[in-house]
Amino acid sequence: MAEITAGLVKELRDKSGVGMMDCKRALVENDGDMEASMDWLRAKGLSKAAKKADRVASEGLVATALRDDGAGMTGAVVELNAETDFVARNDTFQNAAREAAQAGLDNEGADAVAAAMADKITNLIATIGENMMVRRAARFVVPEGVVAAYVHNAVAPGLGKIGVLVALASAGDKAQLTELGRKIGMHIAATSPQSLSVDDLDPAAVERERAILVEQAADSGKPPAVIEKMVEGRLRKFYEEVVLLKQAFVMNPDQTIEALLAEQSKALGTPVALTGFVRLALGEGVEKGPEGDFAAEVAAMTGQA
Repeated sequence: MAEITAGLVKELRDKSGVGMMDCKRALVENDGDMEASMDWLRAKGLSKAAKKADRVASEGLVATALRDDGAGMTGAVVELNAETDFVARNDTFQNAAREAAQAGLDNEGADAVAAAMADKITNLIATIGENMMVRRAARFVVPEGVVAAYVHNAVAPGLGKIGVLVALASAGDKAQLTELGRKIGMHIAATSPQSLSVDDLDPAAVERERAILVEQAADSGKPPAVIEKMVEGRLRKFYEEVVLLKQAFVMNPDQTIEALLAEQSKALGTPVALTGFVRLALGEGVEKGPEGDFAAEVAAMTGQA
C-alpha cells in the first residue's frame, strides 16, 4: 500500500477544497492515487463544498457556550454562517453551531474554531448544499468570577441572532453574578456599545466625533472658550451613548452601568469588575451581493424577496 504522506494529503486538500480528514480517507481508500481520490470525493459529494465557498453566507446562527472552571468560568460565542435562514431551523445545522461554540471554549479566535470544525463543516456543506463558515468567534476566561451569556430572540437554548458574553471578575456569589451578567447582556444586546470604557474607544473615532462637534459649535458664532466647553459637553454625551460603563442601564435609566456595578459590589460585599464584553449580531458587516447570492435566489423563488 502506498504511503499516505502529509504532503499528499495537503495536495489533495488544495485541489479539492475538502477537509484534511476526508482527503486522507480518500487517499487511503484509493491507495494514494490522486485522480481516483478526486473521483472518490466527487462520488461522496464532498468536493462540491469547495465550489460553494465564494457564495455569500450571511444567515445562520450565533451560538454561546459556558464552562464552569471552579472559582472561575470560560465562555465562548461563535457566529456560524450559511446562505439562507432556512438552514438555521435545521437540527443538524443547530447541532453544528452548538459544537462550534463548544470548540470555542478551547480555541481562541475564528480561525482556530474553523480549523477544529473543518471536517464537520465540509461534510455539512456537502449534505445541506450551502456555503457555510465560522465567521467570528470570541472567548473570555475569568479566573475568579463568571462569564454570563445572553442570546436575543433565541431559536433554541444558546442559539439565536444576537449573542452576548459578559465577563465579571469577583469573589461574590456566582449565581448572583450570573444574573447580573445576564441583565447587562440584555442591555448590551439592546444598545450595542462601542467600547467598555472611554479609554477603550478607538482614538480615530473620538477625533472624528470631536471634529464634527467643533464644526457644529463653530456655526453658533460663540467665542472659542465657549465653543470648547460646548464641545466637551457634547463629547461627554457621546460617551454616554457609546461607552458601556457610561450608558444608562436599560432596566433603570436613572442608573449607569458603572453605578449598577458599584451598587452590586456593595450588595455582594466584594468588588465586581466588568472586565470585558462581546456582542455578535448575525451577518453584520457582510455585503450581500444581488447577483450570485443563493439566499436571494431562494427568497425570490419562494416569494419572500
